[in-house]
Amino acid sequence: MKKDASIYIAGHRGMVGGSILRRLEKQGYTKLLTRSSKELDLRDQKAVHDFFEEQRPEYVFLAAAKVGGILANDTYRADFIYDNLMIEANVIHAAYRSGVTKLMFLGSSCIYPKMAPQPLKEEYMLTGPLEPTNEPYAIAKIAGIKLCESFRDQYGCNFISVMPTNLYGIGDNYDLKNSHVLPALIRKFHEAKIQGAATVTIWGTGTPKREFLFADDLAEACVYLMDNYDGRELVNIGTGEDLSIRELAETVSRVVGFDGELVFDTGKPDGTPRKLMDVSKLHAMGWRHTVELEDGIRLSYQDFLAHEGAKTPVGAA
Repeated sequence: MKKDASIYIAGHRGMVGGSILRRLEKQGYTKLLTRSSKELDLRDQKAVHDFFEEQRPEYVFLAAAKVGGILANDTYRADFIYDNLMIEANVIHAAYRSGVTKLMFLGSSCIYPKMAPQPLKEEYMLTGPLEPTNEPYAIAKIAGIKLCESFRDQYGCNFISVMPTNLYGIGDNYDLKNSHVLPALIRKFHEAKIQGAATVTIWGTGTPKREFLFADDLAEACVYLMDNYDGRELVNIGTGEDLSIRELAETVSRVVGFDGELVFDTGKPDGTPRKLMDVSKLHAMGWRHTVELEDGIRLSYQDFLAHEGAKTPVGAA
């Protein structure tokens, strides 16, 4: 991408889109297009097509999505599949119609079957049943990948797909009702520390293993791939390293400074037993992550304190 290329970041107010925007600004790109959801509802086909016809972006990072953790995915199943299908279909179709040079669609590691072999290779998609709690969201993301493939096959569009692992970082969602596991743990341990609680309860057994990537690392990988990858096949983005939820909770507890006991609620669902991305394809292209997990959690906790810490209720647990 040339520094003066017109680049649209869909979802720039989210953690992922915000990280991509910061990365592009840092690298000196000058024509960055953004619209908030109030300014442009990506579920509205006409509004999306009008935007693309008027602005004519050359490159698109499609990071806009409705996202959440296990509870949100399982509770708002219709919202998750409808909103995500509409967003990706409208943006990808408008990008084709307006002659976008290249588009990157950001999916999710939940596209892979629940019991797929580990680590997860790109070719494992659609080889088995999905995790039931987030199946609607996963199906929407698979549809986005297939949209990119299909517009490439039929019209020759240079639309690529990348699959990030579990993400965390600056601008994350720390709401306990609909956030992912890592930011939820940051809030739980912070509130327990402030309230002087003796214990913190964690959903599930603590045995599932997960991989986590700092969002700024993801942004760097996305810009790198936009410049260096034009293939039809999706590309995993991750660290290639994982740890158990128990180990994650212990790390967050240590960073936050909570000295109490961890209690695991085994009546709550664990989700997929393990999700580790095979990132050998990405490594072969010359990219590796740079932010290690504990350092990233420390940066995330600082971000939480700056934006959410003042909202924490003070009182007896």
